[in-house]
Amino acid sequence: MTTTFPKAVLFDLLTALLDSWTLWNDVAGSETRGRSWRAEYLRLTYGCGSYVPYERLVREAAVTTGLPADAADALEARWLELPPWSGAQAALDALAGRTKLGVVTNCSIRLGRQAADRLRTRWDCIVTAEEAGCYKPDPRPYRQALAALDVAPGEAAFVAGSGYDLFGTSTVGVRTYWHNRVGLARPEGAPPAALERPTLDDLLPWLEGRLS
Repeated sequence: MTTTFPKAVLFDLLTALLDSWTLWNDVAGSETRGRSWRAEYLRLTYGCGSYVPYERLVREAAVTTGLPADAADALEARWLELPPWSGAQAALDALAGRTKLGVVTNCSIRLGRQAADRLRTRWDCIVTAEEAGCYKPDPRPYRQALAALDVAPGEAAFVAGSGYDLFGTSTVGVRTYWHNRVGLARPEGAPPAALERPTLDDLLPWLEGRLS
């Protein structure tokens, strides 16, 4: 059990802190179509490596799953409706002042910063795939955030929303809490998280070393 409180906590943004699933489902017209679209988007972003415009991948995923291409435009038009998960703001408030807080997100700079502003939090760094030049789980976005915060991997923790992050954080050496809100299956070959939970309720106890 780890008892040293981390010097930095990094967050995936669009699945760990924000409920992007509900918005995608609404734009797609049903949960089934939204889930399919979102799963294809995740597959594309986590599989393409070097940065390809985020908006293009969202559009490609829509078309691949049978949605009209302009579904991507509708999603972007409603981007500022992305709601925080219940408990997300409370978790960030509990960490504020105790540790550095950062975001590492597979998104464009513009949309990433807009999404980060959905939380009332003073971020110490926001690293998007666009500025890192590649998508997670390539280790470079995580390492860029750690360098910006001047924190070693062993001194940080990561809060994932998708199991694909487990590939990247394990490579970098950052222990990971998987906020698996929608009950995703762990991707084949991905290492387990240090702790997997359906909510953020256990994040602070875990960071404080009271859970393992």
